[in-house]
Amino acid sequence: MALKKSNKLSQAAVLKQILKRCSSLGKKQGGGGGYDQEGGLPVDVPKGHFAVYVGENRSRYIVPISILTHPEFQSLLQRAEEEFGFEHEMGLTLPCEEVVFRALTSMLR
Repeated sequence: MALKKSNKLSQAAVLKQILKRCSSLGKKQGGGGGYDQEGGLPVDVPKGHFAVYVGENRSRYIVPISILTHPEFQSLLQRAEEEFGFEHEMGLTLPCEEVVFRALTSMLR
């Protein structure tokens, strides 16, 4: 039982790291140009959401943070880290076709 609790704690830590990376993506660019003046975050991303880029054309989607708790989405994030890493200018890019991503997110909401 302690193992399950430890595993859940480590999952929570991983999710916090991902959120921190996602929320800091726009900060390098500062205010203006579609970014707010306070935190440098995109103004079109509502609180409690984050942007991801999906598919061959890197289409942008705004998704709720609550989606991060779903195992299917966590698996997609792990694949994204392996394939793209999280340290690049484009933002959080997911290795997934748009049709598959839309189907996944509609099931998880």
